[in-house]
Amino acid sequence: MLGVFSSAIVSPPDELVAAGSRTPSPKISAAALVNRFLETNSSALSVQIGDHVQLAFTHANESALQPRSFAAKDDIFCLFEGALDNLGSLKQQYGLAKSANEVVLVIEAYKALRDRAPYPPNHVVGHLEGNFAFIVFDKATSTLFVATDQFAKVPLYWGITADGCVAFSDDANLLKGACGKSLASFPQGCFYSTAVGGLRSYENPKNKITAVPAKEEEIWGAKFMVEGSAVLAATE
Repeated sequence: MLGVFSSAIVSPPDELVAAGSRTPSPKISAAALVNRFLETNSSALSVQIGDHVQLAFTHANESALQPRSFAAKDDIFCLFEGALDNLGSLKQQYGLAKSANEVVLVIEAYKALRDRAPYPPNHVVGHLEGNFAFIVFDKATSTLFVATDQFAKVPLYWGITADGCVAFSDDANLLKGACGKSLASFPQGCFYSTAVGGLRSYENPKNKITAVPAKEEEIWGAKFMVEGSAVLAATE
């Protein structure tokens, strides 16, 4: 899956900008990245949302245990990969039909969080049990919400394209060819929300998340770590 967002939606993380500046490397534009994804993945589909967002996904080479899904409802768009172990109980909690799948559940959970939840975002994602990564874009509020499971069993990566867009994908090689060294593994045990101001830890949203330069021989430009926690982000 692939989500690409212009700087009008997401401010490129300073750590990834710095990583690309330390070790300049070839990059391509956001449009070229999306075209590359569509050209190299069979049966790939893409969705352009306004002038600043493009989402794409394919069912090619997906795991039977971790399928990919896309859904849109009430101007909320979601890409989801993986499976939730507690989907049944969550569907009851959110009043969903038995036929609802994970991507529909995530949209409903996001809507509840946005509109009426009396608890912070880390509680919402912390209640999702299983292996997953998802990207949610709320067109009505221009809000981005991205998360992986607490142990990053479904990998996710993010980087910055040549024209300053922030891209998220489960394919590290795809982003490597587009983002150069402005690239990192999305930190496990964390979520990213433009509504709350960036990257946060599930365990304690107040824990500081820092990025350290990666070794020259690695494809990453930086590695993110959650301070005050046993969680190490961007594992090998």
